[in-house]
Amino acid sequence: MSALLNSVVEAIGGTPLVRLDRLTESQGVEGTILAKLDYLNPGFSKKDRAALGVIEEAERSGALSPGRTVVELTSGNMGTGLAIVCSVKGYPFVAVMSKGNSEERARMMRALGAEVILVDQLSGGVPGQVSGGDLELVNLEAQRVTDARGAFRADQFHRDGNWLSHYRTTGPELWEATSGAIDGFVDFVGSGGTYVGVSKALKERNPAIRCFVVEPEGAAALARLPVTDPGHPIQGGGYAIGDLHFMEGIAVDGYLQVSGADARSAARVLAQREGIFGGFSSGANIAAALHLLGNEMRGKTIAVLICDSGLKYVSTDLWT
Repeated sequence: MSALLNSVVEAIGGTPLVRLDRLTESQGVEGTILAKLDYLNPGFSKKDRAALGVIEEAERSGALSPGRTVVELTSGNMGTGLAIVCSVKGYPFVAVMSKGNSEERARMMRALGAEVILVDQLSGGVPGQVSGGDLELVNLEAQRVTDARGAFRADQFHRDGNWLSHYRTTGPELWEATSGAIDGFVDFVGSGGTYVGVSKALKERNPAIRCFVVEPEGAAALARLPVTDPGHPIQGGGYAIGDLHFMEGIAVDGYLQVSGADARSAARVLAQREGIFGGFSSGANIAAALHLLGNEMRGKTIAVLICDSGLKYVSTDLWT
């Protein structure tokens, strides 16, 4: 029986790891995909880990004092995690998000006590397709609010608490659950925190584990490819940010590109074959892992994260 917890924050992490044998069999590939169900975190995403990591690191360093307002740019998941952590710890929280992100994310953050500021997209922007330009408008507004209120900027793209949370928890959890029997890891990169933390933790234990960065087709800036489709539908990453702070000096064994259509298809197969209701980025991870098992990693074992819940996309074309 699980221990009695003092708050929901203590329920962050320790998520199940599941074999996706029904999915791989249905797709005719040889090998194993292991899915870390981080959509079962309290805020329904892996970003709960990063939110807790950033806040606790700021508390330890003295950068965040009791009762101070916290502000963050978000596509919804980091904001939800911060809304939960800040609610429990007593910090007012302001989430700044593009109107291009799904509306259910904003509603959830408000329900959790956050103030949510929605920023208009660039002229011609399409709801559900947030570009790097849209994100820059959100960044400017988040910084304006931070300055005006004398707030603490959580800044998931630069705060080390982000990647350290995955280095200290997600990576070791994958290793321990498999007794080290992992050949590869793929991650759809947003801030880079998950990829950096997990890959560092795994490679320290076994340098032969191959770690791959996943990006949207047409917006693979980290792979140094031309950005031809910045308005892709895979929310939470691929914003044509080519100089992510965390990624500097980090080993990458390969770069994979996934189309919105392939991510959508993989998410639907995941739901239908395995009963796992993930979002767009989860579908991108599954599509990338299937590609590897069908090619250079045939017969191997690949770990992925189910980054967030499909419930956060019911207003998009992921499920229509």
